[in-house]
Amino acid sequence: MTEDLAEWGEIPTPAGRFRLDPVRLPEHLELLTGWMNDPEVDAFWALAGPPAVTERHLRAQLDGDGRSVPCLGLLDGEPMSYWEVYRADLDPLAAHYPARPHDTGVHLLLGPAASRGRGLGAQLLDALAELILRRRPGCGRVVAEPDVRNRRSVRAFERAGFRAAAELDLPDKRAALMVRDRDLLPA
Repeated sequence: MTEDLAEWGEIPTPAGRFRLDPVRLPEHLELLTGWMNDPEVDAFWALAGPPAVTERHLRAQLDGDGRSVPCLGLLDGEPMSYWEVYRADLDPLAAHYPARPHDTGVHLLLGPAASRGRGLGAQLLDALAELILRRRPGCGRVVAEPDVRNRRSVRAFERAGFRAAAELDLPDKRAALMVRDRDLLPA
């Protein structure tokens, strides 16, 4: 991904002004390590442990080829979520579904427990998917592959306009392939 996601600016949502801030190390490491060590987050991300565990995960993207961009999600200036925006068509995921050129994938977690369970994920997913489709004209759809056991995540994607397209057997999980098509973009 060649775009600088920070330049996409703020996105108005019903919950407030949302923006992505690319992860910076070591500045964001303590915050993200704390979130990864939350048992509810760890159940699906499997990155609990000392800061070195989180740092390895982030460094693989930060030092990689730019296909995946790890970001903090800020709501009204406060960090409250972690996002990965990635080229799904160039990711190993593409071997598991009928990928199309420029498919863009998203991973997310809501960090503070107080941010979960109140519909915030769906609002932010909706806003970000719309922004991706507007900012990346070659992208025809946004995809995600939450663990099928993570019903709250799957429901958030559904409420954000994604459809469940398939279940995928990935190396580390059984995933729900969630797809949001460009043709659903408001005029």
